[in-house]
Amino acid sequence: MKALVIAAVSAALLAGCAQSVPGKAGESSRLDPLKVAGLAITTGDSGPRPGAPAADRQVRNTDGGAIDKLAAGAVADVEGYWESQFPDRFGKDFEPVKTLVSYDSRGENQRLCGTDTKGLVNAFFCSTDDLIAWDRGELLPSFEPISSVAVLAHEMGHAVQFRLGVGGNTPTIVKEQQADCYAGNYFRWVAEGNSKRFQVSTGPGLNQILTTLFAIRDSAGSAFDAEGAHGTAFDRVTAFTFGFSEDPQRCAAIDLAEIGKRSTQDVFGAQDGDIGFGAGNLKVDDQQALQDLKNSLIAAFPDSKVRWDGKCADTTPASYCKGGVVGIDLKALVKVGKLGDFAAFGAVASRYAIAVQDSMGLSIEGVVAGQRTACLTGQWANTIIRSRKAPLQLSPGDLDEAIAELLSRGSLIAGDAKGVTIPSGFARVEAFRDGFLNGTGQSCTTRYR
Repeated sequence: MKALVIAAVSAALLAGCAQSVPGKAGESSRLDPLKVAGLAITTGDSGPRPGAPAADRQVRNTDGGAIDKLAAGAVADVEGYWESQFPDRFGKDFEPVKTLVSYDSRGENQRLCGTDTKGLVNAFFCSTDDLIAWDRGELLPSFEPISSVAVLAHEMGHAVQFRLGVGGNTPTIVKEQQADCYAGNYFRWVAEGNSKRFQVSTGPGLNQILTTLFAIRDSAGSAFDAEGAHGTAFDRVTAFTFGFSEDPQRCAAIDLAEIGKRSTQDVFGAQDGDIGFGAGNLKVDDQQALQDLKNSLIAAFPDSKVRWDGKCADTTPASYCKGGVVGIDLKALVKVGKLGDFAAFGAVASRYAIAVQDSMGLSIEGVVAGQRTACLTGQWANTIIRSRKAPLQLSPGDLDEAIAELLSRGSLIAGDAKGVTIPSGFARVEAFRDGFLNGTGQSCTTRYR
């Protein structure tokens, strides 16, 4: 974040790179805080199914180990999904990828598609050789098994694009967002129990996948249309949720114009202070910054009357108490601010959102209240985007901080008055994103009841 009246305080890992679907993304009336895009929230195991069949795929340069077996099984399983979906969705048969290659980025160099593999901690699809390759030495061992499957589902998304004729002139960001979306299509199929090899819970399992997308986001401050851009965590998670909630044709429709309208990716400027770690972050205990925060909330919700009165309850770093009182635990707020100013200020905004609901006579406890809170906090965030030139403004990376907070176990941004949060990280992000992209006036409070 940045404030216009005070100065701002001064490596992402690249991912290289018929389904039942209820409704469409953006149709907020269908969102259920106890469901994930229409599916019940589950908490079972995620990863390979016990006794799953081995993949009938040859892998070049394999060491025969567990990582390569997992990767080959993932590719075979995703191909099984596309073999069933491609004819119905795109009117043609799906051809499996011709070549699979394993390599160890720490070991002997290979030359694949004009690229040296020594030191290449990555996974990628190469259209010239119709090839998917992965690093078994560092990349895949750094992930949980279900996250490794997500990485390879993304690469298979690029193979889908190639088979649909998406060419080299297509901007990188479009190809990457489509691939994230296609990965979401596949995981919907897995979540519905259709995979022979893998299982994923819609609670912790999807949270793990979304956290992986956070880990492989673009660095804050990079341009969304730059060469090699993949997208911010907010944008990548958005694309994945489109795929999980809708069908493959929705993914194929993603283009530069759409991404430009919804992208949160922005570059750092002189107004953000020193470029680098911490750029764009305010000191959250700065009194002017806190006043700007309060003023931004008053402007976002002008009909609500709120008093600020120290720490008024047990939830930290901010709390809500009956009678329209919002409290801030400044010491706890500073601690949260080490993760980014939006994580801290978003928590305060969420308690203000509880006050808004209370003033309207709405319930402020329970999962629906948490859902409204996330939506209203997203709505507030939209009122401080840079183009609005408010005293307090979003800086590059702020919404990624929101994603990190929403995926945390005790997310306050999606918490009710007592701080009890929605059980699914996917559902939390969905409600916040809805408020940010679609929230106007009292829309969050009328949709989520």
